[in-house]
Amino acid sequence: MLQRRHLTAVIGGLLLSCAAHAGKLAIVIDDFGYRPSEENKVLQMPAAISVAVLPNAPAARQMATRAHQAGHEVLIHLPMAPLSKQPLEKDTLTPEMSSEEIARILRSAVNNVPYAVGLNNHMGSKMTSSLPGMQKVMQALNQYNFYFLDSMTIGNSQSVPAAQGTRVKVLKRRVFLDDSQDINAVRQQFARAVKLAQRDGYAIAIGHPHPNTVRVLQQMLPTLPADITLVSPGQLLNEALHGGAAPVKPQPRPSRPGFTPPGVCKVQSQPVPATKALGVVWESVTSGVFADTVRDLF
Repeated sequence: MLQRRHLTAVIGGLLLSCAAHAGKLAIVIDDFGYRPSEENKVLQMPAAISVAVLPNAPAARQMATRAHQAGHEVLIHLPMAPLSKQPLEKDTLTPEMSSEEIARILRSAVNNVPYAVGLNNHMGSKMTSSLPGMQKVMQALNQYNFYFLDSMTIGNSQSVPAAQGTRVKVLKRRVFLDDSQDINAVRQQFARAVKLAQRDGYAIAIGHPHPNTVRVLQQMLPTLPADITLVSPGQLLNEALHGGAAPVKPQPRPSRPGFTPPGVCKVQSQPVPATKALGVVWESVTSGVFADTVRDLF
């Protein structure tokens, strides 16, 4: 009996070690501050879901405060100039702005979005592809203890080189959940984010408080695989700084309607769920040479 207890303890340690290597999935919901009714539904989800608040939205301060009180990580969703012509938020950053103007806008955003610990770009394909423009952003951001989450609205974003020489850490989005607001498309993108997290060790997905996005999250978050852990971007960054997985180059956001990014090549064998895999490990180590060796030790 004593030998069995010792063996169980050893195997339990092995299983905990396997759990430590679960895939990490970070989900950020953008555009907070305009639709409190839908946004409040997001705040009822697990606290690891993070929210990005538009600094000049009518309910910006209110929703940032509610999110923080509910345990969610808060980001500033800072408007940046896109390449396309479309209506812009107040104080949208442009590459032509002076360092002083960008610093002023950032100060105002920090004041309007309390409890923020990071910043990501709202739109911004023109701004983020400008190295001089992003250098001014990173220099202004350097005085705050914020990370920058690049929404990757364009493939040649300059956020990483722009942050060189500053203390700003950069993370990158892997999946957009709701480029299409069709509910089946949102489900597919959610499943894609999960697969990327399983394959690469982590993934960051960005969505918006659209009704179908909220509905998909409500349905699918409780069914996450056992080998996936929900985390905030800040938690991902902390793990990376302490020896976690290195960032993986993201795929650019589709630039034309109806475009579907290429999927990951499927292997011939079916993936094994974590729970089943751990069961196989248990059976193997309790009935094989390893088990005999451990029994001999005790």
